[in-house]
Amino acid sequence: MEITRENILVALSEVQDPDLKKDLVSLNMIQNIQTTGDVIKFTVMLTTPACPLKEIIRKDCEKAITKHFGEVTTEIEMSSNVTTTRISTPLLPGVKNIIAVASGKGGVGKSTVAANLAVALAKTGAEVGLIDADIFGPSVPTMFNCEHEQPNVTNVNGQNKILPIQQYGVKLMSIGFLAPPDNAVVWRGPMASSALKQFLSDAVWGELDYLLIDLPPGTSDIHLTLVQSVPVTGAVIVTTPQKVALADAQKGIGMFKQPQINVPIMGIIENMAYFTPEELPNNKYYIFGENGGKSLADKHDVPLLGQVPIVQSIRESGDSGYPAVLKDDVTAEAFKNLAESVAQQVAIRNANQAKTRKVEINT
Repeated sequence: MEITRENILVALSEVQDPDLKKDLVSLNMIQNIQTTGDVIKFTVMLTTPACPLKEIIRKDCEKAITKHFGEVTTEIEMSSNVTTTRISTPLLPGVKNIIAVASGKGGVGKSTVAANLAVALAKTGAEVGLIDADIFGPSVPTMFNCEHEQPNVTNVNGQNKILPIQQYGVKLMSIGFLAPPDNAVVWRGPMASSALKQFLSDAVWGELDYLLIDLPPGTSDIHLTLVQSVPVTGAVIVTTPQKVALADAQKGIGMFKQPQINVPIMGIIENMAYFTPEELPNNKYYIFGENGGKSLADKHDVPLLGQVPIVQSIRESGDSGYPAVLKDDVTAEAFKNLAESVAQQVAIRNANQAKTRKVEINT
């Protein structure tokens, strides 16, 4: 077969995106085709830089080219353009995907998961922000080793705007940057909701692929304020395997699934899934029970996004302000895989579900 742009597209139309179940050509993922003699160059534009199937797609493209053109030189650039289905709104116009990180109860490691997920996504090359919406118990400043930082203010079109703190490639906002660390935030619900609205409207977030919202435990004013203020792409639910945590996680799922809210549940994250001693890295001890998160995911027909072990290094990383995903161990690998799973589900959600809208309810 003659090497032409048209024939190259014919060959690559046989390659499917394993998640979206459509061929790369009809998805417009093949770009910048160039040919010189028996050298074929093109770019595969993935739906996220955190795509876990990147190498599978690359190899399938190489096989398709060889099948149609024989032994030629194939040079493939793997790039990405994160997808979005957001309805354009005045708030956060440059943010493609807003992801709520929620849990039914406190103490399940939701903030630890949110922090490491944000850093893991940023490590892939994505533009990432993280809002600490737990107004009464902010933990992001500690987890990112910037407890004593204060955000700067800039003037945008005659209005003063807050510049988020940047650490480990992630833009951050938290009430912990604005209030003395030893002072309790004693506010009624509407005041806390107002603080979240300010984080959304008065900070300069710019262009982001993913903005993660670390929500407080339970179901509260903060949750309603979020879904009424901005279109939320989806929610991930963090739980631990034991029965009491799963019962509360169930309530969190129920809130997002209410018809008037209807925020897609992109999956369950099972934290503290098993204990692995540092000296026995291949051993797993299910001290809080086994596969509770998987059972919850199966019950609601949503993916189990990942199982994160309970190991001492995660606690040490949170205390030291150096997220575990930045290290080179079993926990870093778990959070890396988790980030890929979340990005994968965002891409699938954007391809197959309706556009995201703000929730319109009277409370």
